[in-house]
Amino acid sequence: MSDPLASVVALLKPEPSISKLVSGGGRWMVERRNMKSPFYCAMVEGRCLLTIGDRSPLVLEAGDFVLVPEVFDFTMSSIDLPPRGAPRLPLETGPGIFRLGEPDAPTEMRCLVGHCVFASSDRDLLVSLLPEVIHVRAQGRLIALVRMIQEETQNNRAARNMVLQRLLEVLLVEALRSVESAMAEPGLLRGLADPQLALALRQIHADPGTRLSVPYLAVVAGMSRSTLFDRFRREVGAAPMEYVASWRMAVAKNLLSQGNLAMAEVAQRVGYGSASAFSMAFSRHVGTPPGAFSSRRQAA
Repeated sequence: MSDPLASVVALLKPEPSISKLVSGGGRWMVERRNMKSPFYCAMVEGRCLLTIGDRSPLVLEAGDFVLVPEVFDFTMSSIDLPPRGAPRLPLETGPGIFRLGEPDAPTEMRCLVGHCVFASSDRDLLVSLLPEVIHVRAQGRLIALVRMIQEETQNNRAARNMVLQRLLEVLLVEALRSVESAMAEPGLLRGLADPQLALALRQIHADPGTRLSVPYLAVVAGMSRSTLFDRFRREVGAAPMEYVASWRMAVAKNLLSQGNLAMAEVAQRVGYGSASAFSMAFSRHVGTPPGAFSSRRQAA
C-alpha cells in the first residue's frame, strides 16, 4: 500500500481484547500496573482524571477521546481524589459494565474503555512510529466507533471477530488522522505533515523492493540530499535509510509469517538482490535467520 498510515495500521494487526462501559460516582480511583497493551477511552458523560505513567494528569471531559498505543501504568480517578485507603476495585454490575466509587452516589461519569492487542511480529517498531498519547476533543466519529466496538463485543454475532478487527483498524486511523501534526512528536505523522517528506514516505511504503537511496528519495521529494537527510531525521525521528531498512524488515516479517513465499521472492519484495543478502541483513536486524523466524511464527 502506498498510504504509509494505512500500511502501518494494517501491519499492526489490531485484535480485540477488552471493551467495557465504566461509570463512576462520588470519589473513586482505579490503577493499572505492569501492562503492555494499547488502551483507549471515550468519554460519554462527566469528567475524570487520567494519568499515564509519569505524565501530567489529563482532564477528560464528555466528547474526549484518548488512545495510548502502548501503555504500562495508568490511573483514572474522579476530579476529587478519594481518601487514602479507600477501596479501588471496580464493581461489575453486568457483562462488560463496571461501577467505580460509592455505590449510592449519583452517576457523574460514564466512559467506554477498551484494550486491544497488536498481533504484528514487529509491533515495537510500528508502535514507535506513532504518538505516545493521542488526546482529542469533540470527536463524535471516534465516540461512535467506540460505541460500535462495545456493542459488537457484547453480542456473539456471526463474523464478530472480523467486524471487531475492522472497527479497530478504522478507530486507529481516525484517531491518528485527528492528531494536530504540529503537536505530534517526531514520527510518521510529523513526516506526513511535511508535503515533500510525505512524497518520500509514500514511495518507501508503496514499493520497499525498489532501489531506494537518499539520492533517489531526494529527487522524489524535490529537495537536496542534505536537506532531505536533515529534515527526515528531524521530523520522522530516524535517518532515511534507517527508516527504509526498518520498514523493509517489518514487511519481510509479515511475509515470512504467511509462509507461502519462497525466500528469494521475499528478498525481492523488500529490496534485496538475493536470498543470501536478505538472510544476512535479516539475521543482523532481527537476531535470527529468516527461515527460523518463519518456522517459529507458523508453529505459534
